[in-house]
Amino acid sequence: MTDALKRLSDEGVAIWLDDLSRQRITSGNLAELIDQQHVVGVTTNPSIFQKAISDGHGYDQQVADLAARKVTVEEAIRMITTADVRDAADILRPVFDATGGQDGRVSIEVDPRLAHHTTPTIAEAKQLAWLVDRPNTLIKIPATKAGLPAITEVIGLGISVNVTLIFSLERYREVMDAYLAGLEKAKAAGLDLSLIRSVASFFVSRVDSEIDKRLEKIGTDEAKGLKGKAALANARLAYEAYEEVFSSERWAALDKAGANKQRPLWASTGVKDPAYKDTLYVDELVAPGTVNTMPEATLEATGDHGQITGDTVRGGYAAARADLDAVAALGISYDEVVQLLEDEGVEKFEASWNDLLKSTEAELKRLAPSEG
Repeated sequence: MTDALKRLSDEGVAIWLDDLSRQRITSGNLAELIDQQHVVGVTTNPSIFQKAISDGHGYDQQVADLAARKVTVEEAIRMITTADVRDAADILRPVFDATGGQDGRVSIEVDPRLAHHTTPTIAEAKQLAWLVDRPNTLIKIPATKAGLPAITEVIGLGISVNVTLIFSLERYREVMDAYLAGLEKAKAAGLDLSLIRSVASFFVSRVDSEIDKRLEKIGTDEAKGLKGKAALANARLAYEAYEEVFSSERWAALDKAGANKQRPLWASTGVKDPAYKDTLYVDELVAPGTVNTMPEATLEATGDHGQITGDTVRGGYAAARADLDAVAALGISYDEVVQLLEDEGVEKFEASWNDLLKSTEAELKRLAPSEG
């Protein structure tokens, strides 16, 4: 192991693990990653929980108890997932305390079937915050059009939020605006702004996957030369927008009232194209005040051979703009790509949630006690 993870952390990048399971909690693996690999947070999503609950027998006892109570499959999922998040939050509590609440966070997502419905998303966020009942929780709300007012409302209630599925620079600015509006509501309600935290999950690798596919289809040398550049360019310009918004007069007033910046979080940082270095989206997205949430394979790869050479974001804005302009000049529509990715992101999480419903229902039936 190199000490690349420590160097990354020293550069101001919070390392979070993009995975959670009961096995990880009970085996001591999560505590070990915190202790040895500089992990200071955990993110979950419907796909992660679907895999965790489908693998092995770690949930059998709880599922058997839930089956004995004849709970609905939706209630069973909520009891199972919030139990994992609560336990992970307790393991991360010392990190939360040591960082003044900035890290040591665990994220749990609202039901993805609500992604296009504002009022139920707000209700679900409140319910999840109440169920987990830990100060170091982040409720994940997707950055859909319907999600934006929900973010404002939930932040305004003093609930910390991880905004997920951000692909476009325009939507990212709308997310930051929703966060600031939420802080203004919280301030007007007399809440302590210093206790409210948020991250904005800007997705990375999926942008390359979609744009590279289109560049490959064009097939010219110029097109092929742009492969692997769009995702980094997009993320770097997101950081530029972050710097701009959080140096504005509007922010200054909230800062004075004790508010915290909404940190950019690099999500989907596992490399999908084997032609690229497996630490590409870690090495090339180093900037202060960011979070990088990594699948375990990416975490291990970074620890083993990551090349952390200081800030690789600021100073690259002009080149990033040039790369996106060059992609657009070939006839690839940025707006079309990012909308497609948002739609697909919601659909994938919905599909995982439906798979989770099916597998949990099957487990409830399998473990149901005989009558008596």
